Amino acid sequence: MFAKGLARGLGVSETVVSPTFTIVREYEGRLGLTHVDVYRLDHLQELHDLGFDELVGGERVVLVEWGDVVASLLPGDRLDVRLDPAGPDRPRDERVVRLVARGSWRAREQALTEVLARARAHGTRAGSG
Repeated sequence: MFAKGLARGLGVSETVVSPTFTIVREYEGRLGLTHVDVYRLDHLQELHDLGFDELVGGERVVLVEWGDVVASLLPGDRLDVRLDPAGPDRPRDERVVRLVARGSWRAREQALTEVLARARAHGTRAGSG
């Protein structure tokens, strides 16, 4: 659901599907989106073979699922979005969004925090709509 919402925000009109078995899917919108799922990779070399270095160096948003698996390959300038379980007293599918700004993203951290606070105040939930 997060990838679909991000794609919608970037102006992607086509249906966004999981790249679990294809590893990489690309979409065009106001900003291009490259969606990468590294969950099934056995070796980091596979990501290099797919041209990952070129993917993260352009003017596109690159969404990497299971990014902690390949953290050593990710650029220093990035925004990590963590979707953590909300807790034992919350619905199983509910998540807490946690942002970790790295590199130049630190300068935008306050603005991002304010956007999330406004969304919470208006009752916006991940996965709604």
